[in-house]
Amino acid sequence: MSYSRCVDRSRLGLVLLLLLSGKAATAADLELWRLDCGEMVIDDVSYFSDTHTYDGQSATISNGCYLIRNGDRLLLWDAGIPRDYLGNTESRDGWLSRIRVTIEAQLEEIGYETSDVDFLGISHYHGDHIGQAAEFAGATLLMHNAAIESIRDNPSGNARSRLTGWFDGDSAMTGFDRDHDVFGDGSVNILVLPGHAPGHTGLLVRLPETGYVLLSGDLYHFSSEIGKRTVSRWNTSRADTLASLERFEGIIDTLDPIVVVQHDPADIDKLPTFPESAR
Repeated sequence: MSYSRCVDRSRLGLVLLLLLSGKAATAADLELWRLDCGEMVIDDVSYFSDTHTYDGQSATISNGCYLIRNGDRLLLWDAGIPRDYLGNTESRDGWLSRIRVTIEAQLEEIGYETSDVDFLGISHYHGDHIGQAAEFAGATLLMHNAAIESIRDNPSGNARSRLTGWFDGDSAMTGFDRDHDVFGDGSVNILVLPGHAPGHTGLLVRLPETGYVLLSGDLYHFSSEIGKRTVSRWNTSRADTLASLERFEGIIDTLDPIVVVQHDPADIDKLPTFPESAR
């Protein structure tokens, strides 16, 4: 079977899921906040493209996390840069990571505690996406099975240490191979988009008033890459990345969502400024 037919079937399956669950998703009490999970100042971003797109360039990229409330249940999408980097000014090997506020402090501002979070969804296990994960040990970790196996295969790695509670069996973890319906009503779906890292995923949220919001994970680093088939040099699979780009952009064509590239500062204003939320 050709790849294009597989993509068409995958896209059709997603659309059918959303159509079949549309009544429940529309009726759900949904709310989404964009949280500030830091930024990174990078002297050399040439490795963001394996076709030399960014040679000789530097950039400051943002790091967003997202809190989604469905009724009285909460999903935190990605866990940002570690709190160790609060106010950091030290650059390491041309890379400065820093946060100005913790996730915990932002949750408190809108009336929640870390223990209120039911699900922790991780787009992938790189350090800038799992840095504060351990503070949500009471949440069920949602992660693609390929990512889980990759972490287990590297027991001394940073991801294993940051996610110790779940991999030691002290906290609940749910693995999946296909798209995962977080709340069971079609309102929030984790999308399988491999290539950047094993088991890399994005997130599709259907808000009653705002409509669809599509979060990229690290499939892109800048919104200008959409439609250009840009592949980072450090991605684990070029072929998988290109397939995921095709799928992601097919969803854009089908659903016309608000697309948020999580690392692009230009996309921050696409969602309400915290503590305001999208509904």
